[in-house]
Amino acid sequence: MSIVFLSPTGQSGGAEAALVEILAGLRESHPSWSLDLIVASDGPLVAGARALGIPVQVVPFPPSLASLGDWNVGRGFWSRASFIARCAGTAWPAARYLRRLRRLLRDRGPSVIHTNGFKMHVLGAWARPHGSAVLWHVHDYVTRRALMAKLLRFSRHRCSAAVANSRSVADDVTALCGGELTVHPVWNAVDLSRYSPDGPRVDLDALSGLPRRDDVVRVGLVATFARWKGHRTFLSALAKVPASLRVRGYVIGGPVYATSGSQVTLDELKHQAASLGVADRVGFTGIVSDSSMAMRALDVVVHASTDPEPFGLVIAEAMACGRPVVTSAAGGARELTKPDVNALVHEPGDVDGLARAIETLAGSPALRAQLGHAGRATAERSFTRTRLVNDLTPIYEGLSRVH
Repeated sequence: MSIVFLSPTGQSGGAEAALVEILAGLRESHPSWSLDLIVASDGPLVAGARALGIPVQVVPFPPSLASLGDWNVGRGFWSRASFIARCAGTAWPAARYLRRLRRLLRDRGPSVIHTNGFKMHVLGAWARPHGSAVLWHVHDYVTRRALMAKLLRFSRHRCSAAVANSRSVADDVTALCGGELTVHPVWNAVDLSRYSPDGPRVDLDALSGLPRRDDVVRVGLVATFARWKGHRTFLSALAKVPASLRVRGYVIGGPVYATSGSQVTLDELKHQAASLGVADRVGFTGIVSDSSMAMRALDVVVHASTDPEPFGLVIAEAMACGRPVVTSAAGGARELTKPDVNALVHEPGDVDGLARAIETLAGSPALRAQLGHAGRATAERSFTRTRLVNDLTPIYEGLSRVH
């Protein structure tokens, strides 16, 4: 079995962390399989794959292709016209990249091409050499994306099957492709030895430039700076928590994608914190290379996505670390949690609901401990590499036999 993985970025978002777990699990369970990674930018994913002994080739996207995204395309005439003009300007560089990718895949002749992001889904489908199967690994809702929905629907006949990181995303892909594509829901995995209750912790106050205090309840949002991750909701909720509870908030993460307009900026968030009067109670750490060290330094981990979350890797990682979690109950994230059993939940974008959940946990160390223990037990049942590899192996083998 030979598999080539295609990733549109080497940075460390949820899809890339999930890919590292797949590579690690396959290397452990199938050491004879040939695994290769082609990635469009350097970053932690590249280092992680190479540490596993996976050959990696960085083939950078042209700048116009790297920055092209349809997440924030408005409904107005000028917004759409500007986007169409950008697409036209990207066509020729994208065609050249496709030719180069086709040559690389032809030279490798893999049994399966496993694509790990929207741009690579399309490019991988059209670069596929004869005799190779294409497996789309879908980590997000494609029907939200005007351009990508059209491109994937157009390319579906060149794809052999898809994996989705939740049943919610699987239903979305099935709706897009009209049932013509087999879609397998497969939850992501977490490295339970790394994400565990015991281990080193980072000094969040030092990273944030805040004075050290030991008498606070540390509540953090761990996320990329994608606009729908709920940073504004989180900051607004913190402003509603009584100061008497001594809650200190942390925004842990930063921008990881080149796509323009899809991310908040640090200046925006700092301005909001100041306008809400919580600038002295909120720290901005930037990206922490090992998020497990940041989670262990928190008393509560918040997931505040304002749109339905495709899976919610941060939720799974925080549970594995034995930390109580407050989650936004929609999409795949709803599948991971049992309200008041292994997490507290609030509706997406509900500032008051999130504030109440933070207040409840801040005031109850016993409840924090109870939810933390339940979360770790959930992780040990549901988020192991063994389970992930057992789910994926028959999919790979089935595609290899067909092709």
